[in-house]
Amino acid sequence: MSNILLDVKGLEKTFHQADQSLTILKDLDLQLRAGEIAALVGPSGAGKSTLLQMIGLLDKPTGGTIMVGDKDASNLNDSARTSLRRDSIGFVYQFHNLQPEFSAQENVMIPQMIAGKSRADAMARADKLLGALGLAHRLDHRPARLSGGEQQRVAIARAIANKPRILLADEPTGNLDPHTADHVFEMLIQLTRSAGIGALIATHNMDLAKRMDRVLELKDGKITVR
Repeated sequence: MSNILLDVKGLEKTFHQADQSLTILKDLDLQLRAGEIAALVGPSGAGKSTLLQMIGLLDKPTGGTIMVGDKDASNLNDSARTSLRRDSIGFVYQFHNLQPEFSAQENVMIPQMIAGKSRADAMARADKLLGALGLAHRLDHRPARLSGGEQQRVAIARAIANKPRILLADEPTGNLDPHTADHVFEMLIQLTRSAGIGALIATHNMDLAKRMDRVLELKDGKITVR
């Protein structure tokens, strides 16, 4: 179907150490459609972060295929993987990973300029996104002068600045207090839906998970729908 943004089939990931092997993901299937927001849940150590790394083309699977749109990312070289990741995938982490020496505005501009956008256009989009996230008055503030919730909102703006088709989030509210987490989550959902992005959000917060379109549980290396 044309609205399938992500199609993972038979994904496997095995880690080898000395004479031992540990299989984290095995024969895993997963699809994500445009505009869909899916929660990824599972116990600690189940492999949620590993799965996001595979889907995000930051690490290579041991086996299986990962289709991003109509492109098979499974056998791409490093340069092609980097290009596809830059153009199609956005990331939000538990710890925002903002560049401390740059302002909120600059943190959102940088990935756009790396992708070839002019400084003026990158600034305009950064201002628009940060404004939509309630940070118009914080554009020139560096991360150290922002609250945890504000920093994570900057990270969300940065993740979607290049208009990715897929957003991957790894415990994006896990480092926030409950009230702030709820506020940041609502903004993330609103911005994602309005852009028609497909989002896969790993979380331990089942209250948040139940507010998404689907809840996918990773257990024993495979995905099941709750």
